[in-house]
Amino acid sequence: MIQGQIYRNGVFGHRPVVPVEPAALEAAAERKMSAEAWSYVASGAGQQRTLRANTEAFDRHRIVPRMFVDVEQRDLSVELFGRRLPAPLLFAPIGVLEVAHARAEHAVAEVARNLDLPMVLSTQASVAMEQAARALGPSKPWYQLYWSNNDELVESFVSRAEAIGSEALVVTLDTHILGWRTRDLDLANLPFARAQGIAQYLSDPVFLRLVAERAANSRTEPTPMPTPAAVKALISMARHYPGSLVDNLRSPLPRAAVDTFLEVFSRSSLTWENLAFLRERTSLPIVLKGIQDPRDAQLALDHGVDGIVVSNHGGRQVDGAIASLDALPGIVSVVGGRMPVLFDSGIRSGADVFKAVALGATAVLVGRPWVYGLALAGAPGVRAVMEHLMAELDLTMALAGAASIGAISTDMLADG
Repeated sequence: MIQGQIYRNGVFGHRPVVPVEPAALEAAAERKMSAEAWSYVASGAGQQRTLRANTEAFDRHRIVPRMFVDVEQRDLSVELFGRRLPAPLLFAPIGVLEVAHARAEHAVAEVARNLDLPMVLSTQASVAMEQAARALGPSKPWYQLYWSNNDELVESFVSRAEAIGSEALVVTLDTHILGWRTRDLDLANLPFARAQGIAQYLSDPVFLRLVAERAANSRTEPTPMPTPAAVKALISMARHYPGSLVDNLRSPLPRAAVDTFLEVFSRSSLTWENLAFLRERTSLPIVLKGIQDPRDAQLALDHGVDGIVVSNHGGRQVDGAIASLDALPGIVSVVGGRMPVLFDSGIRSGADVFKAVALGATAVLVGRPWVYGLALAGAPGVRAVMEHLMAELDLTMALAGAASIGAISTDMLADG
């Protein structure tokens, strides 16, 4: 067991790769990361009220342990879309991982492969999905789609996701425009404006064609007096764009790529009827991420969706929104077991995972904690965070009297 190994290593003066205590892990990551990177990863919308609500919601549910239950052998595994997972954990889609660590998705994929846990690849990745899939090896990814306002680009992303063997298509609904992220605004920091986190686009033939067309049709405008920040941004754009850095510094294409991305990223006109567009173009299970209202869960069922993720985007979109955990029971009730209900936003510990499962989640998506591990120690840090979560979940199950994930039930919780 991980716990025993940590204590044995302590005899020889070795401490864990990254802090085990969630607040200490977060504090260590903040010290390690730049102000811009920390703000982008850790902050939420507005006054951070939804961000706080997500974690505070777990305090309102208390675990009620049962005694004289045989928990000598415990089974953390769950089945999801035909795949047996060793624990009810997935790597949530997180964009712009390069701000946390240079290896970005490569490091995370290494851990996901070794732990046999699904990694949900982000549309806003720092590594093209094909490269990430190679790093995952036999462990198949899921692909998270931000639905662009360019349907041809959407088709291309979906086609590529199928080609790399994705097990599911996760459509994020709550970020068709960016939320009012005050801490990023105070730093005037949007990574995409520097071509960070747009590797899926820069590796896509449809997008590159759009960039070329934009560059060819753009009119030359007077260049303002350069500043050190502008020069740094230009170098970042040139470094990320395909080709040599020297050639790209002389080319209009890198800047055109950023402008094209900002133009095609968002689409606020989507309705439930648009799901037919995806159904006609993929046989992958479609999972909707961002459901917070039971009425939307019912509409998802009505439209033949294969799964949902109860999520408020980690508190990054709407300030003062309902906590993800508070939304979970009502949605589980409406779904009634007819499709998997996944959960994210606020998971910080194995006990949190236990509570989410007790309230009806099939599995949870973990986000910020493993990003903190990535920032602190690369792949070993990511692995340590996920192993700590699994170890605490295992011990919580044992101490609460649940020998399997299926044995965790709502009546094991009391309101705090």
